[in-house]
Amino acid sequence: MFTKLFRFSFSATTKNPKVFFDISINNAPSGRIIFELFADATPKTAENFRKLCIGDTVSKISGKNLHYKGSIFHRIIPSFMCQGGDFTNNNGTGGESIYGRTFPDENFTLKHSTPGLLSMANAGPNTNGSQFFITTVPCPWLNGKHTVFGKVASGLEVLNAIEYCGTQQGRPSKKVIIYDCGELQ
Repeated sequence: MFTKLFRFSFSATTKNPKVFFDISINNAPSGRIIFELFADATPKTAENFRKLCIGDTVSKISGKNLHYKGSIFHRIIPSFMCQGGDFTNNNGTGGESIYGRTFPDENFTLKHSTPGLLSMANAGPNTNGSQFFITTVPCPWLNGKHTVFGKVASGLEVLNAIEYCGTQQGRPSKKVIIYDCGELQ
């Protein structure tokens, strides 16, 4: 499976974008995570995430800018995943895509085969919005249910620090914030 990821990651025809999250834990800067987005395999999903990192898209619903900056990781479960992206309610009940409230599943080509994969959180088929999760272990039971659209290119130690703030119930023990984000050129 890992070789399949690299086949998509290093396509000769597409340069996959890289975006970043600067993370704070309990208001202390804790490092940067850089993601490679698999625009070659999941162009629509990757573009949604990229635009939400940049924050230059206005909501079709509220008229506000759609942006991950200032949002939290609201669900963290050790030895599973770290979830964020609800910038509207900050509790896992909200969020919005650049295409409207939600958009359809793009595909399930890439698998949840390694730690550090970036995948869409959803409330069932075709309900992708802005919420995402990052795996901390292989999660094959999620295959066919969530779209993998990127990976941690650097900053696994920051992901580990976020994971350390998790509980088995998913409620973070510390406040984990995306205090800045954007695209790398």
